[in-house]
Amino acid sequence: MARIFFNGQAMVGGPFHPSVADALVGPVRTAPGYRFFSIRDVCPGLLADPSVDTAIEGELYDITLEHLRDVILPGEPRELELGVITLADGSPCLSMLLARGEADRGVHREITRYGGWRRYLATLGRTA
Repeated sequence: MARIFFNGQAMVGGPFHPSVADALVGPVRTAPGYRFFSIRDVCPGLLADPSVDTAIEGELYDITLEHLRDVILPGEPRELELGVITLADGSPCLSMLLARGEADRGVHREITRYGGWRRYLATLGRTA
């Protein structure tokens, strides 16, 4: 089993949630130190940055490694990569991060100030 932090379309109410609904542990936040980006307003990506004091909202799931390999990862955009983050309680878990070099491209909208994907989507008149 793998603990993974989802903060986008796999959360409750999102289009990909049915594929992970039975693995939901509950709502959580990251530890402070993460920037948050929108990938074409389709999905978000985290970027560790110890200079910021921001925590991002999401949900914790406990999924099998096979489900991660066969269902989750093949559906992720190339701009994201699997990595390890720290949750507010200090524990590590997996999450989808902005891939190396993506921030340098300057094409992804930073949405850190919203603190979460749902709040950002609300500014676009959409829901997750």
